[in-house]
Amino acid sequence: MSRSRRYCRRSRSRKQSVSGVWIFLIAIVLLCCLLPSSHSSSTSSTHSASQAQSQVKAPVKLAHKARPQSRPKEQAQQSHPQSQSRPQAPSPAEAVLNTLSVRGRAPRTGYRRTQFGPAWADVDHNGCDTRNDILNRDLTDRTWRPGTYDCIVTTGILHDPYTGEVIHFTRGRRTSEAVQIDHVVALSDAWQTGAQQLSFSTRESLANDPLNLLAVDGPANQQKSDADAASWLPPNKAYRCNYVARQIAVKKKYRLWVTAAEKDAMKYVLSSCPAQKVPVQ
Repeated sequence: MSRSRRYCRRSRSRKQSVSGVWIFLIAIVLLCCLLPSSHSSSTSSTHSASQAQSQVKAPVKLAHKARPQSRPKEQAQQSHPQSQSRPQAPSPAEAVLNTLSVRGRAPRTGYRRTQFGPAWADVDHNGCDTRNDILNRDLTDRTWRPGTYDCIVTTGILHDPYTGEVIHFTRGRRTSEAVQIDHVVALSDAWQTGAQQLSFSTRESLANDPLNLLAVDGPANQQKSDADAASWLPPNKAYRCNYVARQIAVKKKYRLWVTAAEKDAMKYVLSSCPAQKVPVQ
């Protein structure tokens, strides 16, 4: 009995040692199988993480590339936005207009044509009255009354600035009024904008100053009457800049003022002719 028991104990210990060896070998095999997969999974996870990082960074790079670099001119415009909308400099005529006083119209009380001297006096003492001086200046193809030293115009052609029409002038009771001499700044308007404060001799000079006189179409002159630029402008739009520039020159010379509405009308006309100057004669 003792031998058999010993034998059984030895066989059991041998079996246990053999099974332990097998378990150890199986563990080694499993460990070898698991190591490559974990390495590959860690590698793949590392690779996927790097791809994710590159995907996150990629839009930033694209956005950076897509942003255009500002050119020096654009940078200057951005730093000085007001330079893009600088106000246009006024015309020479408008610059003179801006020096005139702006006031309301004074009463017409006391106005008479004789306040400006006799009509068409020979103020320059050249032996010819003012009306014929202007006809000689503004008409072409003139003829004269004999013995008047080329003073009294009997016929001529007027290229009318107010209407743009060509008028054939013939002196006579029924025909002379076809061409009239207009005071560009009407004497009544001058009276109400400062002329009543001038001396008589200065008012007479104003009424006979070639700067303030034009030979024009008679009906157009009658239509204008004593209106200022706020109430009447020549039908010939091509002449309006010259017309208001001449009015400005006269008012500047004789220290007359303009009304607010008159100034606005003049500025509106001059906005279409930025190089317009005031005439001197």
